[in-house]
This record gives sequence, C-alpha cells and structure tokens, in this order.
Amino acid sequence: MPLPLDATFRDKLAASDRPLAGMWVCSGSPLVAELCAGAGLDWLLIDAEHSPNGLESILAQLQTIHGYPVSTMVRPPVNDTVLIKQYLDLGVQNLLIPMVHSVAEAEAAVAATRYPPEGVRGVGSALARAARWNRVPDYLAHAGETVSVTVQIESTAAVDSVKDILQVDGVDAIFVGPSDLAASMGLLGQQEHPEVRAAVEHCLEAAKKAGKPAGVNAFNPDTARHYLKSGASFILVGADVALLARGSEALAAQFIPAPGDDDGASPKSY
Repeated sequence: MPLPLDATFRDKLAASDRPLAGMWVCSGSPLVAELCAGAGLDWLLIDAEHSPNGLESILAQLQTIHGYPVSTMVRPPVNDTVLIKQYLDLGVQNLLIPMVHSVAEAEAAVAATRYPPEGVRGVGSALARAARWNRVPDYLAHAGETVSVTVQIESTAAVDSVKDILQVDGVDAIFVGPSDLAASMGLLGQQEHPEVRAAVEHCLEAAKKAGKPAGVNAFNPDTARHYLKSGASFILVGADVALLARGSEALAAQFIPAPGDDDGASPKSY
C-alpha cells in the first residue's frame, strides 16, 4: 500500500504565520517524549549530542511522537556521513547538525542527506523505515525533498562565515546555540553577555537578508521574546530534563526542612 511521509520542518516553517516554539527531548524515554508531544508545542528536538540517545531510542521516540501534531527534529552527536545515513534510514526527516563552522562542513551535511549524484547517502531504502520499506512511491527520486537540514551556528568561526553558510544549497535554516557560542568567545556560561547576544542578532539578521529561517535556543523567557522580536523564526524554550530537575527541586524545597529549621513537619506555603 502506498504511504505518504510527513511534511518537513522546512514546510512547516514556510506555512506558519508566526514563529514556532519547541522544546528539547533529552531523557531518552519514549514515554517522556510522548508526554511532551501532547503539550501543544510546535516542535520537539530529540538530542543525541549531549543526551543518552542511540539509534534504538531515537526510533522508539519517532514512533511514539508520530501520532501527535508536532514536528520532530533530531540532533546527531556529530556531522558524520555514516551516522546521518543511519538517522535518515530510521525515518528522521528533520536534522539539526551541530558544530557547523564553515561552508565546507555545511556542504558535507547536505551531501550526507542526498543520494548520488547530488550527494553521498548510501542506498538502502528497501531495508529502511525512511521509505516505509519501499511503500513510499518513488522515494529514491524524491528523498531529498522529504528531508530538511538545519545547521547549528555555535562558534565565532561560524558567525564569521554565517552569510556564506546560508548560501549553501540544501541548508534550509540555521540554529544559533548561545552556550557554545559564548564559550568560543571566551565567555563560558555567559549566554546573556551583550557580545553573545549581538552575535546571535547578527546571525538572525544575516538569515533574514538571505531569505532563510533562523532559530535560537533561549530558556530565559525574556531572552526568548527578545530574539523573537529580533526575527527568530523558531525557538527552543525548555527541556524535559530541566523541567523535571527544577520541578523536583521545588518539591524538595517545599517539603524537606533546611538544616537548622525547627519545624519541618508542615509544608511551606507559597
């Protein structure tokens, strides 16, 4: 039976009349991913760069999220041709490629998502969920259209090259990572530093001039709103593990007495 594939994140951005808000999914748990998928956000980012996600857990989360009206992007741990091939064969349609510092690295990321002669992706559609095991009509001929590529700008070298990176055919969007960007600027842990914010805004402006969407990571609500006003087309505003960490800490603060408290029997009132 012929089967269709989902619209890409590129298509969702083009069809939206507002910026798209999403969150990180880092726990590796399909159950947590499903909880997040039903929250009403526009998109989720399954992370494998700094999270315990391998091929099997990514596949399980893709299958779990699929039933919800939310787009799913996946970040591999590295810009690697073989790993990207495996992700695509799993059925990942939207990729966020980390640590893209140059035009050559952006071109390599795109080439990894395209079959020859346009790229270097290995052919295994009959074996792969990507083509629904050859149930997607003409998958090989149109596979490039079913994938969106977003590259991550998170170094001073990438900021310096952002205008040229945006011109790479097949790069659908850029996503700015202020944490690593701050570190590369000698401002480790200072994502809110004026120089970091200026670099982010430079990238947003470059993307606007190039006619391509740009996103940014911003857990601080005021910072997120600032970047949205500055032209961000999509944004990440939280993470499953961060929400659980802060929520559980709040419970502990409310019900566990601090050292020196005389009466910890009654919960604090807020």
